[in-house]
Amino acid sequence: MNPLKSATKFLTLSLMALSLSSYAEQAAEPVDASQPAQVEISQINLNTASAQELSQLTFIGAKKAQAIVEYRKAHGPFKSLEELENVKGIGANTVERNRDRMLVAQ
Repeated sequence: MNPLKSATKFLTLSLMALSLSSYAEQAAEPVDASQPAQVEISQINLNTASAQELSQLTFIGAKKAQAIVEYRKAHGPFKSLEELENVKGIGANTVERNRDRMLVAQ
């Protein structure tokens, strides 16, 4: 057998074994139960979501999320997604980027 071919095969198999070993170690790491789980929410109801839930939307940070909650408290429930544009700092682009992830329900 060609020595170069044997060396290449050995290196390939060694790298595969290292990769599998690394994957097994990562999979065996314990989960830190003291940290809250990051759960992806498929749709967020603007009328019931917390500031933390709202901050998962694109271009919505903690301050804008809190502004949404404050607007909702002052003006009542949202009647449409477009009404979100009335919140200071939120424009049509933000509404469009998040349209499929938001809903307005009572």
